[in-house]
Amino acid sequence: MAEEKIGSLEEEAFKRKERLKALKRKCEESIHHENSPTDAALPKPKFRSYQPVDECLKEAVIPVAKPGDVEQEVKEQLEAAHVRVVIEDLDLTSLAPRKPDWDLKRDVTKKLERLEKRTQRAIADLIRERLKSGNDDMAATVAIGAQCSRLDVDED
Repeated sequence: MAEEKIGSLEEEAFKRKERLKALKRKCEESIHHENSPTDAALPKPKFRSYQPVDECLKEAVIPVAKPGDVEQEVKEQLEAAHVRVVIEDLDLTSLAPRKPDWDLKRDVTKKLERLEKRTQRAIADLIRERLKSGNDDMAATVAIGAQCSRLDVDED
């Protein structure tokens, strides 16, 4: 068993050596291809802050940038700020929001839903109590409830 492990380790080492040799060959091939005539396709260097010593590289030096006339630009901006634009056809209703209390309604709707449920339960409980209290005339009780609901609708 120990011999099998040693044999497999030796095989793996041999495979690794072969991979390294293949990698070395690829690197050498790429170096030979770089020296081929495709060098013309490579980008030319540009020197911004470096001053090359070689005369042929001095052509690639980028000239030093000169700052623009800041005073003139500031004057133009100040003059543009003093010009007043008069808008004659300004409709203030289009600027105002349509519903200024929409955010308040948004925050209160959940609470109102809960209150509505509680109100409905309370009304149902009151009706049950009236029915249990001894009013045997159920038709009269329903009629009174209907009148109350109509009055509530009319008030809204």
